[in-house]
Amino acid sequence: MDSGTELASFGNVSTSGRKRLSAEQIVANPALYGFIRQQAQTMLASFKADPRLGSVFATQQRWLMAHAALSLVFRRESPEHRAETTAARIFELVETYGIASRNTADTFLKELLHYNIIVHAPSSGDKRVRLLRPSESALIVLNNWIVAHLKTLDGLDGGQRCVTYWSNQSGLSRIQPLIADRLLSAPEVRQPEQTFSLFTWLNNGGVVMDWLFGGIDPADATADRIPTGVLSISDFADFLKLSRTHLDRKFREAERLGSLGWRGRRGRSMMWISRDFLEEYVTAQAVKLAIVDAAYDNCFGSPAPGMAERSSRV
Repeated sequence: MDSGTELASFGNVSTSGRKRLSAEQIVANPALYGFIRQQAQTMLASFKADPRLGSVFATQQRWLMAHAALSLVFRRESPEHRAETTAARIFELVETYGIASRNTADTFLKELLHYNIIVHAPSSGDKRVRLLRPSESALIVLNNWIVAHLKTLDGLDGGQRCVTYWSNQSGLSRIQPLIADRLLSAPEVRQPEQTFSLFTWLNNGGVVMDWLFGGIDPADATADRIPTGVLSISDFADFLKLSRTHLDRKFREAERLGSLGWRGRRGRSMMWISRDFLEEYVTAQAVKLAIVDAAYDNCFGSPAPGMAERSSRV
């Protein structure tokens, strides 16, 4: 599979002696299509369970802003980082990586507060400083996102990442900042190209692609035109709470690129995607999975401080 771009490997040396999976290795795994389909279906189920909360992670810009903000929250909790998590610090980080303007980040933050996706934390003493923290429901969604990716990685190499992650009470707060650092600093994540970029910046664009790719049969992955299971743009738009006109415009752009089309009447028959579009999506997932694997290995590849001592007392 040739994406036409260099894939990120983030190093291939593990602290435990286990080889980290590079993006190239992930893409080359013949079982990848099946696991990517399962992962897309998991993401889609999460969105269906709570569309408002799921939308935080369903658009490229909002997804990156959320990861940036959460990384500050979790780092605040660690002994090495005592800085408070405030709106100003979030805006600074978002601007540093060029994710969005301060005004866009401010609007996003206000939306999260309005829907109690993030909440104000108890003050540290200075009433002028309003601290922020994620709600329990937001932590559940984030945790499920990480587990879905660890499960895919385990499926690819028979690993036990999920078991190790679940057994560590501080797993989420340890791994998320490392994932965020790599996501925010990877150009291929922040600036996707070609058809993939048409949907990543669309409202709920991530869900659009999860729906498209979660409905394909891995056995069809080598066809030039791969059926998706999508039959109606209107039904699709209604489910995603998107403007049909806006969604249709994006589909037309993708059609002009030869990335998708319909077997019969446009918008009223089975939609297909091209093999090139599938490879774009799979390549993007491989880069993200390599990022998660590198972060996992940095956290759990060797015993955490105190782990060996606790184990000896059991």
